[in-house]
Amino acid sequence: MKILVTGGGGFLGQAICSRLVSRGHEVLSFNRGTYSPLAALGVRQIQGDLASFETVIDAARGVDAIFHVAAKAGAWGSFREYFDANVRGTRHVLAACHINGVKTLIHTSTPSVAHRGTTACESGNEENTPLAKGFKAWYPASKRVAEEMVLAANSAQLATVALRPRLIWGPGDNHLLPRLVERAKAGKLRIVGDGQNRIDTTYIDNAAQAHLDAFDALHEQPDARCAGKAYFISNGEPRPVADIINSLLRTAGAPIVSQVIPFRAAWWLGAAMELGYRTLPLRGEPPMTRFLAEQLSTPHFYDIGAARRDFGYQPRVSIIEGLRHLGAWWREQRGADAAA
Repeated sequence: MKILVTGGGGFLGQAICSRLVSRGHEVLSFNRGTYSPLAALGVRQIQGDLASFETVIDAARGVDAIFHVAAKAGAWGSFREYFDANVRGTRHVLAACHINGVKTLIHTSTPSVAHRGTTACESGNEENTPLAKGFKAWYPASKRVAEEMVLAANSAQLATVALRPRLIWGPGDNHLLPRLVERAKAGKLRIVGDGQNRIDTTYIDNAAQAHLDAFDALHEQPDARCAGKAYFISNGEPRPVADIINSLLRTAGAPIVSQVIPFRAAWWLGAAMELGYRTLPLRGEPPMTRFLAEQLSTPHFYDIGAARRDFGYQPRVSIIEGLRHLGAWWREQRGADAAA
């Protein structure tokens, strides 16, 4: 098949592209830039912006299926940036599917669309977990709109599904782990709250496999049980957030973090930083926001039984095994950097 992956140059996108290529598919990737790992795989790269209607339509010509992975993530940015990438971009992907007769769309969403920022344990599946309201960041707000559009577009002509992988990590991650290590070494990392709130995470191979499992189900049967639905994806091994953070730091040989900041203090600090970064000419993004304070201090893990039942998702790599793979990759990368 001929398959388009938006955001194929990203962490998850590259993992999906690699698996599609290994299956013998012709893979195209829609990116802002170009990526040597994709070139090495033989993936044809199309440079463009999701906010450009014509570019997205052209990229999807002759395509059988689309994995819509691209998005503007993070906790900081303007409404326009998130709207253009996550809402308008998804609208253009849906239009490209309809105009070009694409039959299958796998959309990467986020559990943040259902995270209400409460201190009560949030657990459930797509059948009983309501979408959140009153978001404190444009990322989850825009992703909720995108997910709703994708699911509403499910039809006899276009089979759609939305996956919500939680906190993806593993070899190839050039964002989460490096940032944690940098801040830990600088003594700027803190646990928000007591660190005992349990959260889900997803090893990269499991996240990519979930996308292919959903694709297989829809490709084989467009009216499959998962069509038009959203699913939480994780390792199915919720752990205290302090344990997750320190396990990643130990894997990279970085100092663990033990200092804490109370949730309420972190929340008000985040609010002050948001105000400062909006009103002053400050570069980058705030080290803390209200959204981050909630994400780091509240329990949020979800039942993945629906994904197991409806399209056979099964986490194949445990957290313990994944940490071993991540440690080996991290040491190899640092060795290569030192040699260079």
